[in-house]
Amino acid sequence: MTKLFSPLTIKGVTLKNRIVVSPMCQYSAVDGFANDWHLVNLGSRAVGGAALLMAEATGVSPEGRISPQDLGLWKDEHIGKLTQITSFIQQQGGVAGIQLAHAGRKGSTQTPWLGRGAVDIKDGGWVPVAPSPIAFSAKYPMPVGLDDTGLRKIVADFASATVRALRAGFQVIEVHASHGYLLHQFLSPLSNHRQDAYGGSFENRIRLLLEVIEAVKVVLPQDVPLFVRIPGTDWAEGGWTPEDAVALAAVLKDHGVDVMDVTSGGLVEHQKITVGPAYQLPFAAKVKKETGVLTSAVGMITNPTQAESILEDGDADLIMMAREFLRDPYFPLHAARELGAEFPWPVQYERAKE
Repeated sequence: MTKLFSPLTIKGVTLKNRIVVSPMCQYSAVDGFANDWHLVNLGSRAVGGAALLMAEATGVSPEGRISPQDLGLWKDEHIGKLTQITSFIQQQGGVAGIQLAHAGRKGSTQTPWLGRGAVDIKDGGWVPVAPSPIAFSAKYPMPVGLDDTGLRKIVADFASATVRALRAGFQVIEVHASHGYLLHQFLSPLSNHRQDAYGGSFENRIRLLLEVIEAVKVVLPQDVPLFVRIPGTDWAEGGWTPEDAVALAAVLKDHGVDVMDVTSGGLVEHQKITVGPAYQLPFAAKVKKETGVLTSAVGMITNPTQAESILEDGDADLIMMAREFLRDPYFPLHAARELGAEFPWPVQYERAKE
């Protein structure tokens, strides 16, 4: 038995292996509604043997989306198609997870293949919100700083979206607090210039995230795992650091978060990222080593031997893969063969196993 194909139990959920489909925006929804693209996208990777399949960053409110084409869970009508998707994933022996998100100042922007600029209100855009009225870049819309009423709405929206996600059959909930989106914007002093209880000190800057976590936990059954995607660094001077990531992970662990999904970057346009194979792994490894919490590693992890060695070295507990799954929906089946692990194929595909 290899580490990559060993099971992992987190609360009431057992993953059949350590391979996770990372949340990847598809920019293919209309008014937040999932459709057949989302079913086939996640369903094919469930057929391919992934243990946990995380639906893309899903807006907890209309203004919480990145683009007008993002998934949403701000109304009950969104639940129907998502239920079909989670049911199919579970039929394949996979676990369905969802990443709940609010884009903050990076919202009301174009889908990537149409550019990176703002979407005008007349074209379906909106005025985004943020901790402070600071735009991500000159091409992005200027956000409005959140007042107390707005903050309370953010917290309530995450809790309501969690309830809908559970009704849709999702078995793992992840709160997105990285990649420069709203909760990350509060965490970093580069984007948070507030002078109130939500700005300034580290304790103040993490306050909104903790309020979201507590609100989610109120509606989350005790056997449902809670993940949080946290930033390992901003890759920019004066910003969030690996030491901040460790400190936040320790607090979140005390607040009942089960897994830290450690990524990095995306907060500021002037970031200087050193990209290479598993380039974000050191941040996940540092969090795991210094807090003892379960972590997932993601970022240019592309082959079975690399993934296996990460787990064998104890640097992470789960391997999240994004672009490699876009290239190969059946990565787990191929990885098992390469590592010599015994792993069942779907019976419909068994004739091609040998």
